[in-house]
Amino acid sequence: EGMRFFPFVFALFTFILTVNIIGLIPYAFTVTTHIIITATLAMSVFLTVLVYGFWKHGLHFFNLFVPKGIPIYILPLVMFIEILSFFLRPVSHSVRLFANMLAGHIALKVFAGFVAMLGVSLGALGWFGGMLPLALTVALTALELLVAFLQAYVFAILTCIYLNDAIHPGH
Repeated sequence: EGMRFFPFVFALFTFILTVNIIGLIPYAFTVTTHIIITATLAMSVFLTVLVYGFWKHGLHFFNLFVPKGIPIYILPLVMFIEILSFFLRPVSHSVRLFANMLAGHIALKVFAGFVAMLGVSLGALGWFGGMLPLALTVALTALELLVAFLQAYVFAILTCIYLNDAIHPGH
């Protein structure tokens, strides 16, 4: 039943992976380092979950906020926590992608800047001293390639988990 969402999830994964990898090219720009882009992607997932959940289940979609087997005296607190966590999903979904991509790219640019500064300021000795930051820049680039893939994957997996709540709202 969830296969109808495959094009949506795959498009999100492909878009995020592509723009993350493009951002690794020197002098290129990574759009996922802007919170407005990641928030828009997360809100599209959130609204898809809400629309499909209400379309398929109607008011029974609210069962998502009432776990089965909870004693009545603690039910208001549990419902409050469930509702709060549901409405904070887009925030955590977007900030996770934004912060990870921004932090990695900043670290990469700082180490690349060390290479250039050492080479320019100290001449031949600087080029020799710049080998360690250059090696770290290459290693960080490989790590950023892995992070670019993992962040796209995590965003897609969380999208699938959230869509599962819309398809099967019971706990």
